[in-house]
This record gives sequence, C-alpha cells and structure tokens, in this order.
Amino acid sequence: MNAPQTHKTPPEKETGSRTIPWGARLALLLFMGVAAVTVWVTNQQLTHRFTDSTRNRGELRLALYSGNLVSELRRHAIVPQLLARDQTLIAALQSQDFSLSTQRLLSFIDEIGANSIMLMASDGRTVAATNRNRLGENHRNEAYFVDAARARSTVFSVIKREVGGYRFTYSRRMVDTSGLLGVIVIEVDLRKFERAWAGVSDAVMVTDSKGNIVLATEARWRGLKEEEALVLQTPESAIQRAIRATADWSTLPPDAYLQGEAVMRLENRVPFQGWRMTSFTTFASIREKVNAVLALEIMGFAILLALAFYALSRKTAIRMALFQRESAELRVLNARLQREIAERERMQKTLAVAEQSLAQSSKLAALGEMSAAVSHELNQPLAAMKTYLAGARLLLNRNRPDEALASFGRIDDLIERMGAITRQLKSYARKGGDAFSPVNLGDALASSLSMMEPQLRQRHVKITRILPEDPVFVMADRMRLEQVMVNLLRNALDATKSVEEPEVEILLAAGETATLTVRDNGVGIEDFGSLFDPFYTTKQAGDGVGLGLAISSGIVNDLGGRLAARNGQKNGAVFEMQLPILVDGIEAAE
Repeated sequence: MNAPQTHKTPPEKETGSRTIPWGARLALLLFMGVAAVTVWVTNQQLTHRFTDSTRNRGELRLALYSGNLVSELRRHAIVPQLLARDQTLIAALQSQDFSLSTQRLLSFIDEIGANSIMLMASDGRTVAATNRNRLGENHRNEAYFVDAARARSTVFSVIKREVGGYRFTYSRRMVDTSGLLGVIVIEVDLRKFERAWAGVSDAVMVTDSKGNIVLATEARWRGLKEEEALVLQTPESAIQRAIRATADWSTLPPDAYLQGEAVMRLENRVPFQGWRMTSFTTFASIREKVNAVLALEIMGFAILLALAFYALSRKTAIRMALFQRESAELRVLNARLQREIAERERMQKTLAVAEQSLAQSSKLAALGEMSAAVSHELNQPLAAMKTYLAGARLLLNRNRPDEALASFGRIDDLIERMGAITRQLKSYARKGGDAFSPVNLGDALASSLSMMEPQLRQRHVKITRILPEDPVFVMADRMRLEQVMVNLLRNALDATKSVEEPEVEILLAAGETATLTVRDNGVGIEDFGSLFDPFYTTKQAGDGVGLGLAISSGIVNDLGGRLAARNGQKNGAVFEMQLPILVDGIEAAE
C-alpha cells in the first residue's frame, strides 16, 4: 500500500511548479515589454526636450550678450560728439596750453566709463590723455586719426594690438573757424565682456564683417578666422575640449549625446557694422539629465515588479486583510478631505468678503485723491476769479463798464482753464492721450504770470525775469506746461510768506536742453526724499494738500524732461524744469 506513494511527486516540487501561473508569467512578460518601450520613448522625448531647452537658453544668452555689447558701443558713440564741443578743450587747442587738459579728461573718465581718452593736436601728437604714458605719442598714420580728420561725424575703428587682441575706439575731429584743431579719441573697454562671458557658456566669439574674431573667451582665437580658431586644441581649457569634440564628432557612436553631435553651435547677428556672435554649448549635461530620469524610471519599474512578486506570494486572506485596512485608511482620508474641503469653502467665503471690502476701500481712496487734487488745482483759478469779480464790481460802481467787461472776459478764460484742469487730472490717473505741439516757453511763462497777477500784486513780490533774446520752443501740451509753471510760482509765493522783502527770480535758458529755473528767498527745503511724493506738504492745514509737485513731476516726466529741486547758495529753494529743446522743428537728441 505504501509502494505507490513512494513514486508520487513530492509536495515541494508540485508547489514549485505552481508558484507562478502561466497567466502571471504572461502578465510579467507584458510588463517587461511595456517597461522597455516606456524607457525608450522617455529617452527619446527627454533628449529632444532637454536639447531644445539648452538651445533656447543658449539663444537667449546669445541675444543678451549681443544686446549688452551693442548697448555699450552705442553708449560711447555719443561721447566724442560731446567732448568735441567742450570749450575748455577747444580753447586749449587754440592756445596750445595743455597744462590742465589731462586733468579735464580725467574728470570725465569715471562718469563716461571708457577705458581711456586721448586729445590729439592737428599734427597727430597726443597732447592730453588719461593714460599719462601716452603723452607725446604721434598717431598721424593711425586710422582713428586719419579717418576722423577727414570725416564730419564720429568714426569707429578696430585696431589690432601688438601683443594680442584689438582696441576699439571712437574718434571725432575738433574744428573752429580756422579749420582742424585736433582729434578726440575714446577707447571703449570691450574686454570686460570677455571676462563676463568666461565660465557662463563653453565658448563665445565675435567676428567682424570680414570674419575676423575680434572678441573671444579664448585669447588664442583673437585675430583668426573661425576655421583657423577651431583647429587649435588646448586640453587644459574647457573651451578647447568642446571644440575638439566638435572636430572629432564623426568618431563618436551614432547615439552620442544627440544624433552624433557633441557641441551645439549658435550664431546671432549683432546689429553693429556687420558683426556676428557665435557660441558653442556642450551636450554633456543633457545626457546626465536624461540618465538621471531614466534611472528613476527603471527604479520605479523595479519597485513595481518587486511589489507584484510580493503580491503573488501572499495568500488570499492576507490580501483581503490588506484591502480592508486600505479601505479603512481611505475612509479616514476621505473624512479628513471632507473637513478640509469645508474649511476651504469657509476661507473662500471670507476671502470674497475681504476682496469686496478692499475694492470698496480702493474706490473711496481714489475718490478722496481725486477730490483733493481737484480742490488743490482749482483753488488758484477760483482765487483769481474772486479778485476779478471784486474788480468788476468796483468798476461798475464807478461807471466804467468797458473795463468791467474785460474782467468778465478774464473770468471766462479762467472757467475754461478750470475745465481743462479737470481733464488734466483725469490724465494724472491714466497716462497718455494729449497731443503735443511746439510751445514757446516765453509765451507760456507770460500766460502763467498773467494768471498769478492778482496774488503777485497783493503780496508785493519782486519778480525778476531773465529771458533769452530768441524764442525757446519745446514739444509739449501748453495747458499742462502752464500748470507746472503755475505750481512752481505758487510754491515760491508760499515759501516767501515769512520774508519781509519777498523775491522770486525766473531764469529761462536754452542750451542742450530748455531749462526754466524758479528761485525764491524763502526758508528752503528740508526733506528732499519726500518732496515729490503725493500728499506730502509743509504748509498749514487749508493751504495745500501736497499734490502740486507730484502732479508737476508727472507732467514733466511725460514730456520727456526732468523736474529737480535744491537749496540756493544763500537761502531759499531752487526748482529747475529741464525739457528737450526743439532745434529747427526737430527735437534734439540729447
């Protein structure tokens, strides 16, 4: 009875043959296939995505470098034109007395930010320079001297150094009625861009219109063509390793980095005399990023596979217990989620109420500011109207109706001005909308003084006006310009209330800009930091709300000018309004 039992399959062998059913094995093979396809697709997608990201960053960085380079060149292009008009340097060339010329140039070097400045006489000899070692050098045959002496405008020159690299100069001739006096030369420091580029990207070079490299992060590239520069190999330099990889990319495997490319070459046109900028960016970081993501993905599949084997090895009862436990945890999480949702709904309702209150407060604040601005800007016309009405009543009592009608005409003009002021206050809240036209500053000043005539007559203020013989024109809205002048005059009158002999001096000057200066002999200014802030005032309650200078500063800024304040040398305050001047109907570049 026991013999047949000895030939039966052992229980352990039967259990081993049934450990993984055929269905589970098929599912396992399918899982492995899905994992392989997923990893392959992820590799392709991430490689292209990170490549595009690297290319976009490289193009953005190249555009930023190009913009900074052009900005530096254009910033220095105007300097020779300004120095060529310097009367001190012109007088030195005329009198051949250069004892103070070098000191004059040194006073400009920090403000301009140039590498060096040289002043040359008509024979090419350096008579003044910020680098004293260059005094006495003769540059008669240099391109920046010869071209500038012949040209009527500023000349840009690229001069190759003896040691290596290039010098970049702007030069312009200086003349008077007798002819050529000399040449002013500004040397621009572009080497700082090379130092800034180094270490940010693998390699950057700038070529001129002839293809010569004038700027580069690798010193050995300068002065060569791009093809000649790529031949150089320096193992110690990361730039040369990148270029060497570019030269040997055909020896790499087909899938190295990205379809055989080891270095990305980007090129951008520099909008300056046909220059071009080229950068080389390596793909080494792309492979590292892709491999890191693939490692995480493979690890995730491995964890899932291990969990699958663990789940298959457990008994049905244990799995049911786990399911019940997970269900209980899900119910707890669901209850917690419901509480969080209810709490968030209450917070959203509270936030909606707060937003409504904030919107109402904003409306009230805007209404209060507009009311204060209207009250401030209309006080002056109302005061003038009151004065004219009193004068008209007196003239009618004296049987002088014609003169009274003239006063009524002035009142009508003031009413129109009040309407214009309300429109201007709307533009104070939202910029733009006014059409500019040529305005004679002298006529605008006369109109503003006419409006302030009653207050000036009542206060017995001494007004001193200094105006140029020729009219001074600017592009502006005349009504808003007169508003600024009235505000400056009114502040000057208020500042001299405590002075026994009040004086106000008005100076109109025309140079590179049109400058209107209003000076008083009052107590001066104490706090310059808050002077142009809205609602800041040092006046008594009822005399002002602190909007006049804020509005005036905004108007002058809209006109492309600047409103500044300072204290006088003796006493009192000085306000200067500078606006771009019109020359032959065209706004000056300065």
